[in-house]
Amino acid sequence: MEPRRFDSRSDRLSQPQGRETGRALVIEPHLRSRAMAGGIARGKASSRSADARLEEAMGLARAIDLNVVSSGIVPLGAIRPATFIGKGKVEEFAGLIKADDAGIVVMDCALSPVQQRNLEKVWGAKVLDRTGLILEIFGRRARTREGALQVELAHLTYHKSRLVRSWTHLERQRGGFGFLGGPGETQIEADRRMIEERIARIEVELGKVKRTRKLHRDSRKRVPYPIAALVGYTNAGKSTLFNRLSQASVLSADMLFATLDPTLRAVELPKGLRVILSDTVGFISDLPTMLVAAFRATLEEVIEADLILHVRDVSHEDTEAQSLDVQEVLSQLGITGRGEGRLFEVWNKIDLLDSGARLRVRNQAERQGGTGRPVLVSARSGEGLNRLAAEIERRLAADRITLEFLLDASDGAGLSWLHRHTEVMSKALREDGALAITVRADPANAQKARAKFARASVHSH
Repeated sequence: MEPRRFDSRSDRLSQPQGRETGRALVIEPHLRSRAMAGGIARGKASSRSADARLEEAMGLARAIDLNVVSSGIVPLGAIRPATFIGKGKVEEFAGLIKADDAGIVVMDCALSPVQQRNLEKVWGAKVLDRTGLILEIFGRRARTREGALQVELAHLTYHKSRLVRSWTHLERQRGGFGFLGGPGETQIEADRRMIEERIARIEVELGKVKRTRKLHRDSRKRVPYPIAALVGYTNAGKSTLFNRLSQASVLSADMLFATLDPTLRAVELPKGLRVILSDTVGFISDLPTMLVAAFRATLEEVIEADLILHVRDVSHEDTEAQSLDVQEVLSQLGITGRGEGRLFEVWNKIDLLDSGARLRVRNQAERQGGTGRPVLVSARSGEGLNRLAAEIERRLAADRITLEFLLDASDGAGLSWLHRHTEVMSKALREDGALAITVRADPANAQKARAKFARASVHSH
């Protein structure tokens, strides 16, 4: 295995993307009793099959270019405080790790610092739990300064909780100051203090980012284009759909968390409505709370969106469980579930369904009437994208008011105001020299336009 290099930007070990970062063993602990699911931090995800959870964990490992040489499911009757899994399984995996020359073990659960340390001692390998693995992936995917800061904040918050006796050097003490100085602060206290100071600096920088994002959002509000945000489980096809609708070239791949930083593009819909389309980070089951908190500035793009498209991979066997995970994160952001006009589902990857499964999915969609009816698409083949564009336009235009004005052709200031505060749909110079202009605006700007051009208004609809 090639030596890894130290990335000082985020205080983590990293490797150039696309090159093998190590040989890994992936372990999926499976509690027999669902009543104990809280101990494994599974919650709703406990309804999933162990095989499906193992497959996802292996996908997460491959997302940072780990070579998964072996994997296995460990049935558990109870969680062991010292090692999480039983002593017999610990010894069994120790032999497997040595035989496969695996340097990294991924435990798809939440390990305590003591459990992680004990397992590393016995196995002689680096142990990553689910939170640590997701943090590594996010660290690899961050491309912007904001993304790097958010990842580092989550990374430091995670490791701050792991300082308690995780490494023996932390038990040393530094000498005090002056002749009467006592033993001084321990190494663990010094490390914790440095982490807290760095966290405080990052939070200040992220506060500036948040204010800058707010300025950007305020400026977009002055430009009368509504915002449609794509959300969904990781690898549901959001970026592929984003590229299809916006003719952009955002990275899209059959990989968990292929994209991390949000991307915005202007899109013109079939009937002329221009919208800003936003692609966001994918969600996942048991998404670490610290990541939700760290990425709140980014996720505010979703909070402020006029329309939210929940993209689902209906070809996945756990599509319903994935949907619940996304809804849980949205609820943490204060966004209610499906059924309201602002949020609707897009069922993606229908091209991967056979004829029988496709018919069942269509019937299921038809039974969800009203605003809750999903749109079926294939971002890869393009099937259903025209219906999706029409549905986006219909929902966004539902509360927008169309106004028609007659302006003096020399009224450049008035025309400029309309361009800044409304969506100008058409302009025509009449024979009498007046400028007939048709605009569309949200209720607030429509009211302002009526007041400003009361004498020029012809009618609204």
